[in-house]
Amino acid sequence: MIAVTDLAKSYGAQTLFDNASFQLNPGGRYGLVGANGSGKTTLLRILLGAEEPTRGTVSVPKRLTLGTLRQDQFLADDLPIVEAVMRGHDTLWSAMEEKHLILEHAGVEFDADRYQELEDVILAHDGYAFEARCGEILEGLGIPTSIHRQHVGTLSGGFKLRVLLARVLAAEPGALLLDEPTNHLDIVSIRWLEKFLVESPGISLVISHDHRFLDNVCTHILDVDYETVTLYTGDYTDFVRQKAAERERREAEIAKREKEIADHQAFVDRFRAKASKARQAQSKVKMIEKTVIERLPQSSRRYPLFAFRQRRPSGKSVLEIEGLSKAYGDNRVLEDVDLHVRRGDRVAIIGPNGIGKSTLLKIVTGRLESDAGEVRWGHETHPGYFAQDHRDLLGDRDGTVESWLGEACPGKDIGWIRGQLGKVLFSGDEAKKRLGSLSGGEAARLIFSRLGVEEPNVLVLDEPTNHLDLEAIEALVDGLRRYDGTLLFVSHDRWFVGQLASRIVEITSTGINDFPGSWEDYLASCGDDHLDADAVSLRTRRPRSRDRSEPASRREPRADRELARRRADLELRRDTLTTAIEDAETRIEAVDARFCEPGFFDEAGDQVVRSLQRERDELQTRVDGLLADWEAVEAELAALEDGTDDAEPA
Repeated sequence: MIAVTDLAKSYGAQTLFDNASFQLNPGGRYGLVGANGSGKTTLLRILLGAEEPTRGTVSVPKRLTLGTLRQDQFLADDLPIVEAVMRGHDTLWSAMEEKHLILEHAGVEFDADRYQELEDVILAHDGYAFEARCGEILEGLGIPTSIHRQHVGTLSGGFKLRVLLARVLAAEPGALLLDEPTNHLDIVSIRWLEKFLVESPGISLVISHDHRFLDNVCTHILDVDYETVTLYTGDYTDFVRQKAAERERREAEIAKREKEIADHQAFVDRFRAKASKARQAQSKVKMIEKTVIERLPQSSRRYPLFAFRQRRPSGKSVLEIEGLSKAYGDNRVLEDVDLHVRRGDRVAIIGPNGIGKSTLLKIVTGRLESDAGEVRWGHETHPGYFAQDHRDLLGDRDGTVESWLGEACPGKDIGWIRGQLGKVLFSGDEAKKRLGSLSGGEAARLIFSRLGVEEPNVLVLDEPTNHLDLEAIEALVDGLRRYDGTLLFVSHDRWFVGQLASRIVEITSTGINDFPGSWEDYLASCGDDHLDADAVSLRTRRPRSRDRSEPASRREPRADRELARRRADLELRRDTLTTAIEDAETRIEAVDARFCEPGFFDEAGDQVVRSLQRERDELQTRVDGLLADWEAVEAELAALEDGTDDAEPA
C-alpha cells in the first residue's frame, strides 16, 4: 500500500497540486490523467522518491519494490536483449551472477554456505524459469524469440522502449509505475499488456493517453486538475461521467448560494429605510456577510479546435491501388496489395508494427517508390498528409509557427493567421516560437491547423494521435467527424478507430482483410480484439522473407482473385446492411407500440412525445438510406453472378 497525505507541489507562484490525499492498494490499477503540464510526471517522480514535494508525505512500505518506466530511460547497446531484460530483477540477477562466479572458482575455493544462500534466493524467485519468463514477455511485446540473443543496439528506438518495458515487467515489482507504456506498441502488444496488468496482483499506476487502454485496465482514475489530485472509482469512461456530474453539482450549489445572496440583498435594498423592517434587513445583511462562496479553480485542461473542410468534392473513385509490392532487402512488407477507396470512405488501416502500414501511406502520397504495382488518384482529388514522423513536414527548423502557417494561406493578414493559431492553443508570443523548439504535441497541432487551412478533400493520416494528450485527441475526433471529405488513416488507438472508421483494412502477414463496417462491427465479426490471440500474434509477428519460388501456374489469376474478393466484400456488406435495417425497424416498431398505448399522449408529456417522434423520423430516414444501399449491393452482386461487372459499384 502507498499512502499519500496532504501532498503539494509548487514551482514558484505556479501550483501544480495541493491538499492531495489518496491511497494505492494492491490489486488496484490506477490511471493517472491530466493535461500536459498539469503535474502527472512530477507526481510520479514524487511517488518514486526522485523528487521532493513542497509539502506532505508519501508513505511506502520498506519491503514494497517499485518498478518504473520513464520516457528518459536508456539501455546499454552491447547487451543481449534477453539479458538486458533479466538484469531488471536486481535481486535475482545478482544471485545468479554470484552463483556463476562461485562455480567458476570452485576448483580453488568453494563457499558451500554462500552457495546454498544464493540457491535459496534463486529458487524463491523461480529463477530457473526466469529466462523463459523474460522471453515470453518480450514475445508478448512484439519482439520475436529469434532475435532475443541479438544486442540491444540492433533495435530501433521504439523497440528499445519495448525492451525497457519488458525489463520492468519481468522484475515483478510490488508496484508498477509506468509513464506512457503504450507508446510505440501496436494493437497486438497493447492487448497483451492489458492482460498482463489485469492479472498482476500488485499496484499498477499508468500515465496514458489511450482511452481504450484506460477503460480496459483501470479500476480507479487519479485526476490531476483544479490544482489538486482527485481519486475516482471506475474506468476512464466512468471517471469522465463522474467528474462532469461533480462539476455540475458544485456549479449548481454556487448558483444557489449566489441567488440566496441576491434575494437577501434585494430585501435589504427595499426595506433598509423602513423602521418596521429594519431589524429583518439587518439580519439579512449579517447572513450575506456570513455566506462564503468557494471559488471553483480553473481547469488545467485545454481543448484545441480542429476544423477540416474540403475545398471541393472529389470524384466518386478516390484512390485505386493495384498489385502494390514493397520489400526492404529480404523483408517483404507489402505484396500484391489491391485497394479501392471511394468518396466518403473512412478507412482505418490496422496491423502490427513493421507490417507495412506507414509504407503504404508513404507510397500512395508519393514519398516512397514501390517495387511493383500502380497507384491512381481519382478525379479532382487533393490529398493532405500527416506523417508519423510529422516533424519532417515542418521543414526549416528556424522558421516560426506563424510564418509556417502563413505559407499555406497567402493573402491572409496576420490577424487571421493568429486567429487560426489561437484555435489550436498557440496564443500571444507562442506564435513566434521556432519550429525546432516545438514539442511533439505542439508540432502536431500546428500541422493539423495547416491541413484545415489547405482544405484537402482527402486526409491521409499516419498515427495522428501520437504526442497528443487526451483533450487534443478528443478534439481531433470532433473535427474529423465534421469533416465531409474522405479519410484514410493508420492508428493503434482503438478508441480513435472506433469513433471514426466506417471501413477496416487489416494488413496481415498473409494479405489484406478489407472489412466494410465500423470497428465494433469488425470485432463482432471476427471476435473481440482477435489480434490478441496467441496464434495470430505469432503469425503476424513472423518476418516474411522474399520467396518467389512458387510457379506462376499455381498463382490464382488476378482477375479471378479480384472478382472473388469483390463478391466476398459485397456479401459481407449486404449482411451488415440487413442487420442494421432489422435493428432500426425493430426500434421503429417499439416506438409505434408506445404511441398506441392507451393514454400515452396524455401521460407522457410534450417533451417525451417530441423526442420519440424525432427518434422515429431519424430511424426512418436511416432505414431509407440503408435500403437504397442494400439494393445497390444486391444489383452489383447480381451483375457479378451474371458474369458481368457493369453495375455501378455500391
